[in-house]
Amino acid sequence: MAKRESMTGNQVVAECMRQINPDVVAAYPITPSTEVMQIFAQSVADGLVDTELVTVESEHSAMSACIGASAAGGRVMTATSACGLALMWELLPVASALRLPIVMTVVNRALSAPINIHCDHSDSMGCRDAGWIQLYSENAQEAYHNIIQAAKICNREGVWLPVMVCVDGFIISHSIESVEMLEDDEVQRFVGEFKPRKPLLDVDNPVTYGALDLQDYYMEHKKQVDDAIQSSKSEILKVAEEFKKEFGYEYGLIDSYMMEDAEVAIVALNSTAGTSKYVVNMLRQEGIKAGVLKIRVFRPFPADEIREALKNVKAVAVLDRSSSYGTAGPLFLDIRSAMYEADSKPFITNYIYGLGGRDIGIDELRSIYEGLISSIKEGKPARTYNWIGVREKV
Repeated sequence: MAKRESMTGNQVVAECMRQINPDVVAAYPITPSTEVMQIFAQSVADGLVDTELVTVESEHSAMSACIGASAAGGRVMTATSACGLALMWELLPVASALRLPIVMTVVNRALSAPINIHCDHSDSMGCRDAGWIQLYSENAQEAYHNIIQAAKICNREGVWLPVMVCVDGFIISHSIESVEMLEDDEVQRFVGEFKPRKPLLDVDNPVTYGALDLQDYYMEHKKQVDDAIQSSKSEILKVAEEFKKEFGYEYGLIDSYMMEDAEVAIVALNSTAGTSKYVVNMLRQEGIKAGVLKIRVFRPFPADEIREALKNVKAVAVLDRSSSYGTAGPLFLDIRSAMYEADSKPFITNYIYGLGGRDIGIDELRSIYEGLISSIKEGKPARTYNWIGVREKV
């Protein structure tokens, strides 16, 4: 039976890792994910888990240790943020190409320069093409549920890919929320016993990891990664269905809020989706048909589901907490590409917001909805690419 606890997002992540009890965790803490490893290390010191905690000298080494431990046959987890994730970048495609089911919490934070320790999505978006499944979390409760499900998704037959669970730095990681925590045995029963696939330590059945692979087979092996992440969509949904059956919480690839009759909508990731829902409640009281589409699974990209959710909407604003400099926001680019095949195409505009932890408030979100309404009345789309919350003079 679930019990309600008051915890920060980082405490929830660390507690979830304790409940899962992984075989190996590699740790090189970085703000704002530091607390995850600090709390989990205390669980190791107190003998509450059987985990081998590997303390290393950099994030590059942390992911290297995770890859080695996972290839050896262990259930492996870690956590990082921002520049730490960037330092892992060289190894992220290695983990996915070797089909290693590592679970990593990314506490989202801005990338330098200038130096900034607060939230945006530059880090996880920067590695969106590394072959990792990416789950985004609206709040601490969802982060908890995402990590539990990630531990099961990653080693489903046909998947065997690493999973990144994204959580907004400081906004969620350091805010105290009331969270329903499952019992330890419930979590362990759900994630199940870890059964490795082709482990290096199975000396009776030797395998090779990391072999040289030039023009003859390189593309075939990369195609296998693409096939795996494409087909993981159905396994993510199956795990979500099992989670609902076991615990009653419902998850999908996307989360539609007030979208049934919405004429204007905002599409967002992580905590901004929650604030947008609050604004939608205000607008609905004024008779404005507004909605929110939250993207929970960004990789694999749920293009069909997004087209279906937006099919009756007249104008959409896609909010990106990062920029693909020189073009537009990464979420916007994927959504506009998906909508190219839609029978009915809404006006689509993009807003870059909240970089380096800058707040996006109710008034700004409301102004975005008002801009969408104006574009419908005028019968033409608003300017495609916008930054919101930037001072004109500094």
